[in-house]
Amino acid sequence: MPQPLIDHLARAATFYRDQLLSSPHAIAYLKSRGVRGDTAARFRLGYAPAGFQALRAVFPDYGAPALQTAGLVATNDAGRRYDRFRDRVMFPILDDAGDVIGFGGRVLAGDGPKYLNSPETPVFQKGRVLFGLTQAADAIAATSTVFVVEGYLDVVSLAQHGVQNAVATLGTATTGQHVERLLSLARQVVFCFDGDDAGRRAAARALEVCLPHATDAVSISFLFLPREHDPDSFVRAKGADAFRDLATEAASLEGFFLANAMQGSSLEYAEGRARLVALATPGLQQIGAPALLRRLLDALALHTRFTAAELAELCDLQNNLRCSIDRQ
Repeated sequence: MPQPLIDHLARAATFYRDQLLSSPHAIAYLKSRGVRGDTAARFRLGYAPAGFQALRAVFPDYGAPALQTAGLVATNDAGRRYDRFRDRVMFPILDDAGDVIGFGGRVLAGDGPKYLNSPETPVFQKGRVLFGLTQAADAIAATSTVFVVEGYLDVVSLAQHGVQNAVATLGTATTGQHVERLLSLARQVVFCFDGDDAGRRAAARALEVCLPHATDAVSISFLFLPREHDPDSFVRAKGADAFRDLATEAASLEGFFLANAMQGSSLEYAEGRARLVALATPGLQQIGAPALLRRLLDALALHTRFTAAELAELCDLQNNLRCSIDRQ
């Protein structure tokens, strides 16, 4: 089954690419976002026409089950088939071999979600896939650093401005499978979020996912942009050097962990310090990296008036540390 699906998706990607070349309003949208033609070609961008069954032009057997299995078409309650993606700029999602396994589509007009992803299929599971990884692979290998952003256009714009080692999580929350993949590719993983409240919440979720996978051999950090920017707008306004300079100020995993745990705790009072310990405990128990855990315990000791050894006992962390902490 997978190969026929891959073949169908490749044909659809070619159709969407050809449609982009003859779609003035899709080209105008990409130009308005600063996307050059060579960048669109590199990421194989396309356009899904507005018609309900435009894919009939490339799939004469429009009723074939594989089209629905591939996520290219859907069926309404009356049993009528229609193209899943309509009047959208299309971002092909590739696997490691460079084959198209799914799409993200950005709507240009009308109702519906701003971004629409392919559904889960035998070849596409969005919790495992990172957009732009095929294009970013060489730069990640050369720098051993990867920037993780939230949007398709963030990746495209960063790459166009010279930040080639960026990938995106397909508009979904970061998963453990994403983190495992990232840590297998780079020694430094920098999660980049918008500076607004939604970005902070997304970063907190990413932190939780990272904790069980963190090791002492890698660096995980969290970069927050100014509130008025996302990575796309920031790099277009200020350039790649400014983005890289800002990245040097990213919060370390331990710093962001502590800041999150301490939020809302009045540490001048015993109750507030106890609350900090209680809030930090579930996260600490997820960490299997001994040096990272020791640093966090030392930092918490400064704020809670417990020793690191007392905290290890209170939080039941002896197994995580794998060796005893000298009692003070």
